Amino acid sequence: MFRKRPAPDGEELLARLATLTTQARELAELRRSQVELAIALQRDMLPADLPAIPGVRLAACYSPAYAGLNVGGDWYDAFTLPDGRIGLSVGDVQGHAIDAAAFMGQVRVGLRALASVTSEPGDLLACTNELLLALNKDLFATCTFMRYDPASGLLESARAGHVPCVRATADGRAEVCRDEGGPPLGVLEGADYPVTRYRLASGGVFVLVTDGVVEGPSLSVDDGLERVVRLAGLATAVGMEAHALAAAVLKNAELIGHEDDAAVLVVGHDGRTVTP
Repeated sequence: MFRKRPAPDGEELLARLATLTTQARELAELRRSQVELAIALQRDMLPADLPAIPGVRLAACYSPAYAGLNVGGDWYDAFTLPDGRIGLSVGDVQGHAIDAAAFMGQVRVGLRALASVTSEPGDLLACTNELLLALNKDLFATCTFMRYDPASGLLESARAGHVPCVRATADGRAEVCRDEGGPPLGVLEGADYPVTRYRLASGGVFVLVTDGVVEGPSLSVDDGLERVVRLAGLATAVGMEAHALAAAVLKNAELIGHEDDAAVLVVGHDGRTVTP
């Protein structure tokens, strides 16, 4: 016969509850500190401002994840290349919290550094991919990189497993850019990244986003992209400023209740002549 252990008295039960409560509070404080550090790292690594170039309209918006521990490694960037063209990138690191935010900084800095060697989008993504593989991390990143020539209007784009961008013309016509892409950065050695060429004419815009902008608990990526298409088409039809369009796209992401970081980068041409 087995004898039942005596039930704990009230004082012992209260002591156990107090211990568990203290442990839960300490864990919550630790996680909150990690999230705050990740957000601080992320914001510090994003560009303080965007290039000011006559005839070119650039704007960006960013919002961290609503669910605290989901804060990750989304980024946007725009910078002037040595030959006067503009480099544009937007991306998302797999993973969350401090590791993802730190890895995001490595990817963004790597793109900028390698762009001084080769700014051709396909080659640049291929070089960055090899660099990340050499770091031997357990993380990877999706990315779109564009090279824009304000003088000619030529825009070259390469995509590494990232969400497609959206483009709109001055007459309000808009569409998702279904260009061919390659695998995410840091996954496959020797990966190839095809380049697609577009023309950014006067009054037109390109909208680059991360998946937190177009995907939510009850919204598919395709449906989210269609929302951006409608916003971009309306913006060009009425002559909306780039910063207003970026804010509207991000606001739409907040309305759908995004659970991931959200970043938006808009590039447009206002018709003024740009000296080569």
